[in-house]
Formats: sequence, C-alpha cells, structure tokens
Amino acid sequence: MKTLVVYFSYTGNCGLVAGVIKNSLGAETLELKLEDDKERKGLAKYFWGGKQVFSHAKPPLKPYKADWEQYDLIVIGSPVWAGSFSPALATFLDQTKISGKKIALFCCHRGGKGRVFDQLKAALTGNTVVAERGFIIPSGANRGEALENVRAWAQSLSKI
Repeated sequence: MKTLVVYFSYTGNCGLVAGVIKNSLGAETLELKLEDDKERKGLAKYFWGGKQVFSHAKPPLKPYKADWEQYDLIVIGSPVWAGSFSPALATFLDQTKISGKKIALFCCHRGGKGRVFDQLKAALTGNTVVAERGFIIPSGANRGEALENVRAWAQSLSKI
C-alpha cells in the first residue's frame, strides 16, 4: 500500500507524529509550509492563530507537488487551533481536489480536539475516512508513551 502523509506542524508535534507514521509505514511525506514563516511565540502565537481560524483565513503556502492518484492511503494531520484544524490545512484542502481515496486523519492538541475530525470529513467528501486519532502533546513529558501510541496507530493503518 503506497501511503502519503500530508501535515502542517507549527510547533513540531504534528511533524513528530508524521515522522513516526512515515517510518512505520514506509510512507512519503508532504509538509505544508506557510509563505509567512515568521515564528510567533507566547500569547502572540495564540492571538494570531485564533484570528486566522475565526476569520476563516486561508494563508498562502509555499509551493508543493504531489500526484494524489499514486497513493492508496493519504494520512492528513493538523494541530488543533481554536477547536479547528489549522488554516494552512484549510488552504491545502481548498487548493487540492482529492477524491475517491482512503483517508486517515490525525491531530495534535493540548487536551481538546474540538470538532477537527467532523470538519475535516466535511471538507473531504468523496473520500472514505478509514481512521482518526488525536495525540496529546506528543513532544511533551510523556513523549515515549505518545510515540508508542503513534506507532501502534500507524501499524493499524497498514491493515486497512
């Protein structure tokens, strides 16, 4: 099964998860990157991110390429921002027409995944969502346990 992991990672958590999935499944990865790559910290990061979510912003992404037709499974990952998936992923979904694919979804959060999976499913109509999983701060204090959970989930995807 040929797999692609598409993800956006602002603080590195989703990148960490994507890397584990890549290694577990022998997948390819596509990291979405904002054209505005200014690093925001502290409260500024939360105000900026929240404003983007609530204004339904679709920030420009750096160019990327992928041939969706060659993949059997596409894994899509996003951090949770204000109960939603990241605006970068909103841009990707607006620009990319993926149809007829098996899709697995993951998110990284601090204790609340909000409506991320419902929103992603609505944005990915015409596809079959085969799995979804939220991971709480994978780079945090329980990193080893979190990464083991990611590996186990990735292995379950290999059986789909």
